[in-house]
Amino acid sequence: MQTLASAARAIRALSPDQRFGRVVAVRGAAIEVEGLVGAAQIGSRLEIESLTGTVEAEVTALDRDVVVCLPFSDPQGVGLGARADLAAGQFTVRPSHGWLGRMVDGLGRPIDGLGALPVGAEPHPIKSPPPPAAARARVGARIETGVRCLDLFVPLCLGQRLGLFAGSGVGKSVLLSMLARWTKCDVAVIGLIGERGREVQEFVEDDLGEEGLARSVVVVATSDEPALMRRQAAWTTLAIAEHFRDQGLNVLCLMDSVTRFAMAQREIGLASGEPPATKGYTPTVFAELPRLLERAGPGLPGQGSITGLFTVLVDGDDHNEPVADAVRGILDGHVVMRRQIAERGRYPAIDILKSVSRTLPHCQTDAENATRIAARRVLSTFADMEEMVRLGAYKAGSNPEVDRAVALAPAIETLLGQGKDDPGQLIQAFADLGAIVESAE
Repeated sequence: MQTLASAARAIRALSPDQRFGRVVAVRGAAIEVEGLVGAAQIGSRLEIESLTGTVEAEVTALDRDVVVCLPFSDPQGVGLGARADLAAGQFTVRPSHGWLGRMVDGLGRPIDGLGALPVGAEPHPIKSPPPPAAARARVGARIETGVRCLDLFVPLCLGQRLGLFAGSGVGKSVLLSMLARWTKCDVAVIGLIGERGREVQEFVEDDLGEEGLARSVVVVATSDEPALMRRQAAWTTLAIAEHFRDQGLNVLCLMDSVTRFAMAQREIGLASGEPPATKGYTPTVFAELPRLLERAGPGLPGQGSITGLFTVLVDGDDHNEPVADAVRGILDGHVVMRRQIAERGRYPAIDILKSVSRTLPHCQTDAENATRIAARRVLSTFADMEEMVRLGAYKAGSNPEVDRAVALAPAIETLLGQGKDDPGQLIQAFADLGAIVESAE
């Protein structure tokens, strides 16, 4: 009966007639098509003839009797007068448990050379609304990530959405691989949006590893792919995560990076005629960010959850640039990674004092909160006086609090340092931190 119901829904989604138009202009990345007035809508799919085959495209703007669309692949070979067929239905994916351990592109097609993907029972729209706010479950219990910096100072809970803010080359990808392998979850869905092509295999084979890949689905859209495919890959990442969430599973969704999604949306907006606004970003960028990020989080009662970790590539190490500022206001916490900490050789290069989890203090016990607050006080005092201590301008004995911070801060920093093959244990980490804080009492 379920198969018959699925077939009936698919038949109802089909268009009763076949409409097509003709290409009348190609302006940069945008292709203009005539002949689809009254049939094409924003988000409609087109299949455009070219000398090299068929180019898939999506309608992104409507202008009187012209439909503006952007291709998912190189439009090489598309000429004036080329036929553009209007495809039935919206873009969907049909994930299943057979997708675990596989790599797919932004449209859910396999790219790992391992053959066709198993087809799931139900199609899932690539772009779908988040669950209703009033009906969603609440954020769940704390989960152990294996990363001591996070477990101690920026805890992660089931259904929480956390941002990782860092400049290039500070260690975001390695931190993501640690989280993908060690965080306690049922399934991991990893979106590599605008990633360098040469680094995809390195991330999958070296950083993620065979164990991490076995419970993961990796969605890839490299930096050389069209903007539409990079944006679509972000939506597909959430669509696959939503499928597993609807099965009652706790999903870890990792996306690197939201900034490249925003850049892709900016390219699409500019090509569709939108005016540039803040730092060249179009208004739809700031409208699409919450629509994407709100899809992560707790599901409806009886469903699972999507715990989201989204990286933000801050422009010029400016943590107040437009995308970072917008994302920080949407998510349930932010982790700040600093180049200065990485240059000192402490990885992950997380700035504890600038990072916040909005699930605190309720997700930790009273004893853990007391230990965490005491350690933060030590690190804060040391940060205030660090330059004076290094320059020799501070005289030992002048201030007991500063003396204590100078004595304890190096031990805390050592505890927070961690290699990518050195998983931490939550209980042991708090015991070690407590011993350090109490050692100078």
